[in-house]
Amino acid sequence: MQTKFRSLVLASAAIAAIATTSIPAMAVSATTLNVPFSFTAQGKTLPAGRYSVVRDDLGIFVKLQSQDASQHITWVARAGDGSPDSVVLRFEERGQEHVLQSVQFGRLVSPRLTTKVKKGENMAPEFVIQQ
Repeated sequence: MQTKFRSLVLASAAIAAIATTSIPAMAVSATTLNVPFSFTAQGKTLPAGRYSVVRDDLGIFVKLQSQDASQHITWVARAGDGSPDSVVLRFEERGQEHVLQSVQFGRLVSPRLTTKVKKGENMAPEFVIQQ
């Protein structure tokens, strides 16, 4: 009895591990946008160039990936507003630097990637790249 239970638990864990590692790879939709400037995202400095924005078929993940796939960042997405066909990258300008604020693919949007502005502080200018 104990052996059957342990086998069942191990099999379930193996299936769950396979499912969670394969979800980001199952891309249903992708589009490419040109980012004309270098920018920072999650502590990484990424060069100007063409980037693919990808969403998975389950509507859980949004991924930003460089054209040569050497750079990529994936976020757990949430439901947001927007056209089902729109793809939007939002950046904040901080002096000479651009910082990625959010990635939106249709109605899926990444969490806000920059800190919110405190009351009384000037809002950083926003730059939007949209398909």
